[in-house]
Amino acid sequence: MRIFSLVTAGLLAATVTTAQNTKPAVKKPAVKTTTTKTTVKPATPKPLLRNGVDSLSYAIGLNIGGNMKAQGIETLNYIALNKGMADAMKENATPLMDDNMANMTIQQKLQEYMAKKNGAVKEEGRKFLAENKKQAGVVELPSGVQYKIITQGTGPKPLLEDTIKFHYKGTRLDGFVFDESYKRGEPVTYPLNQLIEGWKQTVVLMPAGSKWQLFIPSDYGYGDRGAGGDIPGGATLIFELELLEVIPVKK
Repeated sequence: MRIFSLVTAGLLAATVTTAQNTKPAVKKPAVKTTTTKTTVKPATPKPLLRNGVDSLSYAIGLNIGGNMKAQGIETLNYIALNKGMADAMKENATPLMDDNMANMTIQQKLQEYMAKKNGAVKEEGRKFLAENKKQAGVVELPSGVQYKIITQGTGPKPLLEDTIKFHYKGTRLDGFVFDESYKRGEPVTYPLNQLIEGWKQTVVLMPAGSKWQLFIPSDYGYGDRGAGGDIPGGATLIFELELLEVIPVKK
C-alpha cells in the first residue's frame, strides 16, 4: 500500500509541476499588410481603318452584310466568310467548293431564310384574303386572286400580248402606298404580258374604261423576294387599277 501511495503521489506531483510549467499560448497581434493599388490604363486601340485598303475592305463588308441581312440571314461564320473571300481572290488557292456548289448552297440557304422570314407576312395575307372575299362585290378567281369592280367600262378587253395604258396605286395591307402613277400625274403604258401574274389574270377581264380594285397574293405578285425596300417578301398587295386604253399588238 505504501509503495502504491508513493508512486501515486509522485505521479500527481509530476502532473502538477508539468501543469505549472506549461504556459498558455499567447496570441500575437496580426500584422497589417498594406496593399498598394496600381491603376493600369487600358491600351489605346489602334484605328482599324488606317489606309485606303482598310476603308475599302470595311465598305465591302458593310455592303455584303446589308444585303445578307435584307435576305433574312441573321448570322454567318465570319472565319469561313473571310476564307472564302480570300480563296476567291488568291491566284493559286484551292477553294473548299466549286462555283456550282457555292451557287447551289447560296440559293438553298437563301430560300430557307426567306421562307422563315416571310412566314408571318404570308399568314397575314392569307387571313386578310379569307375575310376580304366575304365582302360585297369581291370576286375570287380559282388562283386566289381577288378583284372588286369600282367602275365598269365599255371598251375592249385586252389580250395578254396587247399593251395597256393605265393609272394605278399600289398599297400594302398596312395602308402604306408604295407606288402611284396618279401622284406623278402621268399614266403608264406597258405590255400586259410583262406585268405581274395577278394583273395578267385580272386585266384580261377588264373592259377599257374600267376601274377595279385588285387583291394580289404574294405568289401572284412579287413572291418571296419582294421588290425593293417597300414590298417585303410574301406580301399580299392591293392595287387600284384604271384601264385607260388597250393598244392591240401589231400583227
